[in-house]
Amino acid sequence: MEKQFIHKTIATIAVCSIGFLSVSAVAAPDELQRQMIQRAQQAKQKLQQAEAARGAERQKLMGEHMKMMKETMGKMQAMKPKAGMPMQEHEDWISQHQKLMDDMMGQMMEEHHLMMEMCPALPNNK
Repeated sequence: MEKQFIHKTIATIAVCSIGFLSVSAVAAPDELQRQMIQRAQQAKQKLQQAEAARGAERQKLMGEHMKMMKETMGKMQAMKPKAGMPMQEHEDWISQHQKLMDDMMGQMMEEHHLMMEMCPALPNNK
């Protein structure tokens, strides 16, 4: 009786472990998404550098940030989930992609505010 209980316990632990591993593997971003996350983080660092800079240096860094954002957004627009993904994996992919897009939009808003600071003569910036 005790051996049967141990075998059932081991089997249960094994099944739960496999389930946990498969769920954690599905939730992780794919390779292209990891690359885009890294690019977004690099762009965010460039934007932070621009915030700390003044004058021509700020303009240069803003230009570099804008270029990085344009390249990253172009790649993100072309991204598609792999064909034949299970529904949960597809939903996780879409969720990760949405997080990336939200981050990019936040950076664009920060960039816009910095640009507005640089142009105090604009009518809506008084």
